[in-house]
Amino acid sequence: MSQLDSRGAPVSTDNPVLLAHYERALDLIHGYYVDPMAVLDQALAEDPDFVMAYCMRAAYAILFGDSAMQPLLLAAVEAGEARLAIANDRERRHLAAARAWLDGEFALGVRRYGDILEDYPRDSLALHLAHVGDFFLGQSALLRDRVAQVLPCWDATVPGFGYLLGMHAFGLEECAEYARAEESGRRALELNPRDPWAVHAVAHVMEMQGRQADGIAWLSSRSKEWVPDNAFAIHNWWHLALFHLDLGEHPRVLELYDQQIRAQHSPYALDMVDASAMLWRLHLRGVDVGTRWQELATSWERTLEDGFYAFNDVHAMMSFVGADRRDSMLKLLQTLERRARAQGTNAMMTRQVGLPLCNALAAFAEGRYAPALDTLLEVRTIASRFGGSNAQRDLIQLTAVEAAHRAGRARLEFALASERTSSKPTSPFNAKLAARARQRLSQAA
Repeated sequence: MSQLDSRGAPVSTDNPVLLAHYERALDLIHGYYVDPMAVLDQALAEDPDFVMAYCMRAAYAILFGDSAMQPLLLAAVEAGEARLAIANDRERRHLAAARAWLDGEFALGVRRYGDILEDYPRDSLALHLAHVGDFFLGQSALLRDRVAQVLPCWDATVPGFGYLLGMHAFGLEECAEYARAEESGRRALELNPRDPWAVHAVAHVMEMQGRQADGIAWLSSRSKEWVPDNAFAIHNWWHLALFHLDLGEHPRVLELYDQQIRAQHSPYALDMVDASAMLWRLHLRGVDVGTRWQELATSWERTLEDGFYAFNDVHAMMSFVGADRRDSMLKLLQTLERRARAQGTNAMMTRQVGLPLCNALAAFAEGRYAPALDTLLEVRTIASRFGGSNAQRDLIQLTAVEAAHRAGRARLEFALASERTSSKPTSPFNAKLAARARQRLSQAA
């Protein structure tokens, strides 16, 4: 027997206990709060044939973007597929999307989740997976447009509407529609103050606009809402550190790194990416980070033979460069060369972006700044193909500026620094880069 959830999407059960577990787990997944898996376990203890629970377990595994979650994904998909005969159309399509992701066909999986919305526009789980999938694939326009396609089917009376607005806010921000993005993010938080994705979307707006004081106040004033028991908190702490970094407040950045970003030494790639990205920014600025690289590189070494997701691999390479682990650098490059010859979405990402960037980072580590710079300049125009946000991919541009400086390419350094100050003129760090470039240029004249 089938029932509709609180948004009108069909679920193949009419058991009110199962539906209550489902609604609770869905809310936790949307808000990145712990622990949806425990709630789903309760549902499956009640009824091992509750198909939607397996769809949700698969979704939870996919959201991590981490090879460590593949066993969970495999178990969920296989358990769900064993019950296809009792699943409804929506559930079968969820399982097909998760199967594609499991098989390494990330783009197909995301497309399948998106296709579900054509028939079930209020399927918030499918929307969430498609949205995060668009992020993993660097599909900025779809981050905005996929949500816009279903917005007319929602309103404030539909449970979870705030989450939808938060997703739309992030998509608008990635498409540089900053005013609309901030408006949507703030509206999302009026409906649901405990939405860390919406908080994050507004923080992105402030980052891209160079509003450091606003960003610090925004994240700090709302931390009691997005920090407790939340898997997304580390990323929002990272955003707070970015604002302090732009102001040159390096001791505060290191404090946030130690007490928040890397306090628990998380083994998950999403968290390690933030740690690598912050330490690399400090590295480019010449800040001594002590032994922090060593701990992080050790954590990344478990992924050396995975080649699971190129975006993660590039951040692993940063840690190996920072920790001066040449053997790990070489092993990772060998893994990526092998993965680049394979099939699937990540193989394409690795060929076009991940492997070239890792080679550039290796060249940078060896003091071969000219070839590193050449590769960085080639890749930066297509870097969105391996995922991440505009703010995260800014590392490529930052590294290119530093490589140009160290390679003695004064005119190019000035051009790249000028590009940065034009896009974010209120950034104190961009101003320093521009001043350094002008000085180098005058010396070369």
